[in-house]
Amino acid sequence: MPMSPEFEKRLYPVLAKVAAHFGTPFHIYDEAGIRRTGEALKRAFAGIDAFSEYFAVKALPNPRILEIMRSLGFGFDCSSIAELRLSRRVGARGEEIMFTSNNTGPEEFLEAAREGGCILNLDDIRLVPKVPEFPELICFRYNPGPRRTGNAIIGNPIEAKYGLAHDQVVAAYRRAMERGARRFGIHTMVVSNERNHSVMVHTVAMLLELIEEVSRELGIRFEFMNMGGGLGIPYRPEDPPLDLAALGAEVAGLFGRFASTHGYTPRLAMESGRFMTGPHGALVVTAINRKEIYRTYIGVDACMSALMRPGMYGAYHHITVPAKLGAPPAGPVDVVGSLCENNDKFAVQRGLPPIDEGDILVIHDTGAHGHSMGFNYNGKLRPKELLLRSDGTVELIRRAETLADHFATLDFAPDRLAP
Repeated sequence: MPMSPEFEKRLYPVLAKVAAHFGTPFHIYDEAGIRRTGEALKRAFAGIDAFSEYFAVKALPNPRILEIMRSLGFGFDCSSIAELRLSRRVGARGEEIMFTSNNTGPEEFLEAAREGGCILNLDDIRLVPKVPEFPELICFRYNPGPRRTGNAIIGNPIEAKYGLAHDQVVAAYRRAMERGARRFGIHTMVVSNERNHSVMVHTVAMLLELIEEVSRELGIRFEFMNMGGGLGIPYRPEDPPLDLAALGAEVAGLFGRFASTHGYTPRLAMESGRFMTGPHGALVVTAINRKEIYRTYIGVDACMSALMRPGMYGAYHHITVPAKLGAPPAGPVDVVGSLCENNDKFAVQRGLPPIDEGDILVIHDTGAHGHSMGFNYNGKLRPKELLLRSDGTVELIRRAETLADHFATLDFAPDRLAP
């Protein structure tokens, strides 16, 4: 169900004090829940000799969260200079970082090579000659095109901008070998927020078949395969969760069969982001207005600049009113912000308890792609982030943006060209 009952039990009794001290709105994350999920992930894949999780930094790019991931033994999946620097800021180096390239520019390649480098994951055969110092270990992102279907969030692989086409894969590794590559990995990601574990098993089987094909053609051995992210979470109360244990067991079976044929197995990697932190975060807001026109609107003190998913995807995020748990719904309402866009809605025609001005609302499952997808349209400022620590204390881990932050890019030296 949305937001674990354990998180609710820890948060709701202290929420009024937290809101009074820090002020709403804020995202708050549950350290104990994140750690519990990380340990569950490791247990699920314990049947595979070598397993690595590279936390997808884009999901929740906060140093305190990355420190938790690092303490669990996880690396980091990055796709920008900022994400590389955040990962290195918490001590990650070399092969603890995977940089997945997409339309990568020279400055990004230079950053990827700094401070011990990283695992470079290229998604275009034309990038091979553009890498300034080609690494010994290289990975390519594979796009299966018509061989697979995607899902609603990530789309149809044949329409996706990511990855090598099937008929480019062997040529890409051959060109990499010509540039000095001697160690190899392969990566794909074809679904997002997928709760059917069989889809992920199919992805692993596809990559193992591709490893066999490329190895046979080029006489190389793959050190690892990265099955991507995409493990889903149940945003709606009625949604069943992903069967993580079944996923781990079935993938271990695939690896066992591969080992019996080839005498070895590659290391298994994944880059879960949403699965790791999504259910362990919430956006806490205060009702500031009730508007009655053709519909009833509950205005709150945050807008979609703090949580883009409902407005962008029509995504569902469960909402509770902790002070009125158990109260029957009072009729459908739209929960909205103050942005000058009509899709600035956290909920549409949602049955919620009677809500009065001053009531605190908790918007569930914002621990991934919440704060990180924020923006500043209308000059709106992103809220603070808090961490509910395992010891019960609450820590500020990112202050709220200020107008000074917003206007900082208007402070620059004059520069005018008269061509």
